[in-house]
Amino acid sequence: MTLKNTLINATRSYLVGGVNKHLANIEVYMNQTVGIGEHSDIIETIDLELDKAAAYHDKLEILTKYFPLEQIEGEKNDKEVSK
Repeated sequence: MTLKNTLINATRSYLVGGVNKHLANIEVYMNQTVGIGEHSDIIETIDLELDKAAAYHDKLEILTKYFPLEQIEGEKNDKEVSK
């Protein structure tokens, strides 16, 4: 694996983790309303979490579109492996 691919994969993991973090927060706000008393406006708080998740998602789309993983000669890609 090249350094570029390693960096792309690490960045992708970071961004996916960011999306998952904020989606998990939304799940908590929707399902565990006890203990979130400091958030009197739950809808606004969910909206803020959606904004944060969307920012990570948008970055992930840009990364995927403009920085594709390099194919290394001799390595099989996922499509070839699954045949």
